[in-house]
Amino acid sequence: MLARLHSVTLEGIEGIICEVEVDVARGGFEKSVIVGLPDAAVKESIERVRSAIVNCGYKYPKTQSLINLAPADVKKAGPAFDLSIALGMLIGQGSLVSLALNDIIIVGELALDGRVRPVNGVLSMAMTAAANGFGRMIAPLDNAKEAAVIADIEVFGVGSLAQTAGFLSGQLPLETTTVDVEELFDVASNYEVDFSDVKGQESVKRALAVTAAGGHNIMMIGPPGAGKTMLAQRLATILPPLSLEESLETTRVYSSVGLLGKNKALLATRPVRTPHHSASGPALIGGGTTPRPGELSLAHFGILFLDEFVEFPRYILEMIRQPLEDGFVIVSRAKKTIRFPAQFMLVAAMNPCPCGYFGSDARRCNCTPGQIRRYLSKVSGPLVDRIDIHIDVPAISFGRLRSKSGQLDSSAMRQDVIRARGVQTKRFSDGAVMTNARMSHKQVEKFCKLDSASEFILKQAMTEFGLSARAHDKICKVARTIADLAEAENIRTEHIAEAISYRKLDRKL
Repeated sequence: MLARLHSVTLEGIEGIICEVEVDVARGGFEKSVIVGLPDAAVKESIERVRSAIVNCGYKYPKTQSLINLAPADVKKAGPAFDLSIALGMLIGQGSLVSLALNDIIIVGELALDGRVRPVNGVLSMAMTAAANGFGRMIAPLDNAKEAAVIADIEVFGVGSLAQTAGFLSGQLPLETTTVDVEELFDVASNYEVDFSDVKGQESVKRALAVTAAGGHNIMMIGPPGAGKTMLAQRLATILPPLSLEESLETTRVYSSVGLLGKNKALLATRPVRTPHHSASGPALIGGGTTPRPGELSLAHFGILFLDEFVEFPRYILEMIRQPLEDGFVIVSRAKKTIRFPAQFMLVAAMNPCPCGYFGSDARRCNCTPGQIRRYLSKVSGPLVDRIDIHIDVPAISFGRLRSKSGQLDSSAMRQDVIRARGVQTKRFSDGAVMTNARMSHKQVEKFCKLDSASEFILKQAMTEFGLSARAHDKICKVARTIADLAEAENIRTEHIAEAISYRKLDRKL
């Protein structure tokens, strides 16, 4: 007897609808075969399915059975097919009768005792199911809330194979899983850190406010202990809240690699990723035998903080150049090319020299000019060009460190950032870009017009520092953001002068 069910497989973070065909023959020796480009985890599902069926009180077919996963030219990976294969076995041998299978997607891994375990990528699977016209989805209990954030599909959480069989046969009704998205954002969108924790560094806080307001990339240069890491960790607290669309896009990346967390439906705060400088290329960029997102994609709509920037291998840093411009990562393999989203803000931190104290009043620097030059040259000019803001982070004096006076907090800074982002939303009403940092050259010419005095200042800076055309556009974009923070319609001389002052590395290199 032939049974047909539907499931989903992931290719990167994108879902592909798969038809699960289970043909249980009337004769032949007991043998179960899976075809349709299954990987090792899918092939091993036969043994899990066998034990789960028997331990739930059903009989396993004693005849030959064939499981086909279509389309046959798409590689199937992971244990998400276990539940649909087991149900197909029960239907194929007549132990389960269910007619309502055409509009339902079934995903879940089986334990040997018949329990349904969670799987990765359920949010992407639910999005794919809804987009392809499926009205219902059976998912593991631990994944049910994650899938239920998609409004166009009914989600039923199940805890065992027996419960699923009872539901499909009509003997055991299940309630639809529901999620209040607004409540999730209210509860989870709080930060434990605040800019008021950082003593002094008001000029750096100003630069970070500009960074957040325009979605720019920033490099912080300063001695050890100056507070670069503290400042970077608090940048997310002044960014605008995640929209539902941004949250869904980010959550599906985390879901696909199993980092979402048990019974968690959505990411409500912007991600902050801090990979170590020993991270490999695939870990940072993405890839592997079965391509999966890397740290750049996990920082999507959030912050990628690279501390000790020059300690990263240069070839890995060069890999970041294309995603910084395009907002996505392309992983190419012999048989396919997969695209991962990677629209993040880069926050990099480095010391000014090998010992870390060049230009510092706290300690004397013992590095030679040649050592400093070689140290800074570890970061290539093209990569520096793609970083909008370079800011010095000086060491904190004892008086500042022990000061009890009020510090600029995240709440006040966030209000300014949100107001500036609102101006940009109106400016880019067509939705092609969302922030000043993403403007094209044509948009820079349109929205960053300069008066004669501002143009003269910019010309002088370009000539004196030997800036590139890309650096020219970066300065104009930052100046536009500074003007937005000041609620100015046009860029003025003080705005362009401040933007030029944020190009510290251009002077040192």
